Amino acid sequence: MELQKFYYDNKIVKAFFIATVVFGLVGMLVGLTAAIQLFYPLFNFDLPYTSFGRIRPLHTNAIIFAFVGNAMFGAIYYSMQRLLKTRMYSDTLSWFHFWGWQLIILAAAITLPLGFTTSKEYAELEWPIDVAITIVWVAFGINMIGTIIRRRERHMYVAIWFYIATFVTVAVLHIVNSFEMPVTLFKSYSWYAGVQDALVQWWYGHNAVAFFLTTPFLGMMYYFLPKAANRPVYSYKLSIIHFWSLIFIYIWAGPHHLLYTSLPDWAQSLGTVFSVMLIAPSWGGMLNGLMTLRGAWDRVREDPVLKFMVVAITAYGMATLEGPLLSLKNVNAIAHFTDWIVAHVHLGALGWNGFLIFAVLYWAIPRMWNTTLYSKQLANVHFWVGTLGIIFYTLPMYVSGLTQSLMWKEFNPEGFLVYKNFLETTTSILPLHMLRATGGTLYLIGTIIMTYNLIKTAYAGKFVANEEAEAAPLVKEYVASRNAGWHHRVLEHKPILFTVLSLVAILIGGIIEMVPTFLIKSNIPTISSVKPYTPLELHGRDIYIREGCVNCHTQMVRPFRSETERYGEYSKAGEFVYDHPFLWGSKRTGPDLARVGGKYSNSWHYNHMLAPDAVSNGSIMPAYPWLHEHTIDKDLTTGKITALRKIGVPYAEGYEATANDDLQKQADDIARSLKADGIEVPSDAEIVALIAYLQRLGTDIKAEKVAEQN
Repeated sequence: MELQKFYYDNKIVKAFFIATVVFGLVGMLVGLTAAIQLFYPLFNFDLPYTSFGRIRPLHTNAIIFAFVGNAMFGAIYYSMQRLLKTRMYSDTLSWFHFWGWQLIILAAAITLPLGFTTSKEYAELEWPIDVAITIVWVAFGINMIGTIIRRRERHMYVAIWFYIATFVTVAVLHIVNSFEMPVTLFKSYSWYAGVQDALVQWWYGHNAVAFFLTTPFLGMMYYFLPKAANRPVYSYKLSIIHFWSLIFIYIWAGPHHLLYTSLPDWAQSLGTVFSVMLIAPSWGGMLNGLMTLRGAWDRVREDPVLKFMVVAITAYGMATLEGPLLSLKNVNAIAHFTDWIVAHVHLGALGWNGFLIFAVLYWAIPRMWNTTLYSKQLANVHFWVGTLGIIFYTLPMYVSGLTQSLMWKEFNPEGFLVYKNFLETTTSILPLHMLRATGGTLYLIGTIIMTYNLIKTAYAGKFVANEEAEAAPLVKEYVASRNAGWHHRVLEHKPILFTVLSLVAILIGGIIEMVPTFLIKSNIPTISSVKPYTPLELHGRDIYIREGCVNCHTQMVRPFRSETERYGEYSKAGEFVYDHPFLWGSKRTGPDLARVGGKYSNSWHYNHMLAPDAVSNGSIMPAYPWLHEHTIDKDLTTGKITALRKIGVPYAEGYEATANDDLQKQADDIARSLKADGIEVPSDAEIVALIAYLQRLGTDIKAEKVAEQN
């Protein structure tokens, strides 16, 4: 049969890889800045755009979607063309995908420091950017499926399976989680409220980790590891089991992020069961990767690419064992809301994602520039510096997490909390946060070394923009063999059917978990005293969201004696029915605020936001002087009330016309109380609205208890 000549497109891969390195350096630098802010608050610079609450989501988005995302796309475009023996379906779609994705990253880099955020973790970007993500993602999917359909290689290798699952699942996750009611071009409210919003968000959040940070990287592992080791994948049969069991089970595990919260117990238990089940497919994939190196371990000592890959796969195995263990309620009770989770997340991000990206870059770039790596010695230095960075980052955070939990829960013989003041815990872990920043610095230095090495490698070679290749055209054939796995090989010949079955596999868990929560009212019992926020409180809540307060403060008192003694009555599902979005949080850098209403005076809140350390000695909270200078925009009140009514908040019809009258009355009351304490402030200052919101928190449940007593 006559061979067909064609050309692989390396230009698109080059563009994605350059973006990977650039955004990796930027994202790590922002992360290091945020790490320093947690023990040296002056690094917030008393500016709104550089405060921790705003740059923390900037860091996570830059690393996940800019650094990891660009690397993923570059690796997919590189490996897919070679596995399918064809150029990408459309060069136009490839470049639309690249530039569209970079514009989305640019939009995130602008809007997040400006305070335009939904507050939903890993999904903070506002609705116009969500629309753009959907369009660009669909373009990527069309390009990928089109390439698979016009392939010259009938067999769809295992890496392609994981790429398909990534595309269909991320599309579903993003669309479902991004249902929002727009108020303005840069402001929206989540379509879901309270418990339902929390379930959807962590169904998305957990599976963004699963299908953006894991499945495409498993595909990369299955392609680049055998190439680098010059060995076949250990087991094709294990690959099949790994793929289908992983994508089916993973989607169920989201509720394990919400253990001991107001989420119904059945959903929490379901998340735990499937999280524990995840150990089997995850470790099956890890072992399939490590066993691929059988007979090649001598090369691991010499080849930095294999070194990075071995540590990456090992980190994947450690993180995917730790995740299910953290989903056990007795372990979760210790670890959740602490720095332990920060260590767990970064073990996966720095070890699994980061090191695998470094390995791919070190392997692919010399080949794309038709040369050899400039310095293997520098790559080895990068490996050891990066490994030390991971150790110095994660170990202090594990110790910090355990310290936090033990201090929060400790009672004296008389039955009183030993560390009643939350700040005692905060100050005790500051040295550990300094060590964490040291680890981040080492990891960043390693990345800078790699950047220099890759630039020198590119200068030493000549870039091959269109790499010549040839292969026989695809012809129709029938699978006659009945060897192991032949049924799956038949399926691999039908890419559309394969894609549909992947979609079905990931939809089952999401539907079973979410439909009862949305349709069975007894899952979310209402509380009669819980009322919608007043217009002023609504403005204050939006300021709380804008400033990223949820990144440090939770609003979820769990049913532990240590928490009810410190914060008050444990949280009920019915308290959050008007919360669009929910603000339960996932980390306690500061104390929980679910019951803070009425705990402090208005003047205390005013001074605390102006100079936290002066009010609470040793506080690492940044100051917010601009809240005392800026005023709220009352013209937005009408739109906010109208938007919330449309998604179920029971504001009376026509209330928006008089809402600002109520706003002004409440604001005047707060301004008068501040004046009585010697503080002159305009009633329309942002700090007044924020005080109104903080003073509301937890008071509805108190009203309910009073009503019961009467």
